[in-house]
Amino acid sequence: MKGTPPPVPGFAAAPAAEATRELLAQGTLTVRGQIRAASNAVLFGTVEHEGRSLPCVYKPVAGERPLWDFPDGNLAQREVAAYEISRATGWDLIPATVLRDGPYGLGMCQAWVGEPPDAEADDEAGPEGDDAEAAAADAAAAAGDDPAADEPAPLLALVDGDEPGEGWKAVGFAEVGEGRTALLVHADDPRLRRLAVLDAVINNGDRKGGHLLPRADGALYAIDHGVTFHVDDKLRTLLWGWAGEELTGEAVEVLRALSAALSRDVPLAERLSALLTGAEVDAVRKRVEALLSSGRHPLPSGEWPAIPWPPV
Repeated sequence: MKGTPPPVPGFAAAPAAEATRELLAQGTLTVRGQIRAASNAVLFGTVEHEGRSLPCVYKPVAGERPLWDFPDGNLAQREVAAYEISRATGWDLIPATVLRDGPYGLGMCQAWVGEPPDAEADDEAGPEGDDAEAAAADAAAAAGDDPAADEPAPLLALVDGDEPGEGWKAVGFAEVGEGRTALLVHADDPRLRRLAVLDAVINNGDRKGGHLLPRADGALYAIDHGVTFHVDDKLRTLLWGWAGEELTGEAVEVLRALSAALSRDVPLAERLSALLTGAEVDAVRKRVEALLSSGRHPLPSGEWPAIPWPPV
């Protein structure tokens, strides 16, 4: 594919900012290529509006493969709902995400984080007709940040021994081949801790390492939130290092504010109701209240695999 057009100079809003959301919603969406790797269609494109341009991910509903345990709504709506919750917390951990029409129908459109990809010329036009349903595009790989900048510190690691070491939290043991095991650990990082709370609220069933996008400027973004908001406990994550520990004071304040914002007569609840079922919105309220009542990070339920596979 031809080189990806760079964003027009002058648009410097952060990936989760309201200005970014507005551009995603209002701009003309052009598909530039397809990201191959997962079970659902993931297309790379740009949105342009009034002289501003932004790289984005576009996941058309027509390219989704239905999940037996998520029969209500679609994955695109859940991705948008996750962004709405992230914005309400004030942590801005999820890039701006909107539900909009595009070249292959209604879908999720999200700000791209990192260096935009290149694609093959014959992919530039994207899938045609019925091929949109099978458009095997995968997954939200976001390339790194500016190559000239310092690399972000690692957030996940496999280490020998039974203890995680200073600055790390243990997740569990993993097979690494030839009958060997290693301890899977994640950084004891306040950004990840906030994300662990957010995942508990949205009931994220698929928090993998590849969904974590740290930037050299210190910001952390998380992507791929289609498997969220189930009414049953589906929490599967690599961020179990704080399981059972007390929530931070900051998290308690955020959850209290979120509880108030989820009241039935406020805009957040109305926006969620347009994306999720009534039972799913009620389940969000109950999870927030449960976190406030316990004052602790949740523990694995034991009724569902606690760690997603593959973990990255």
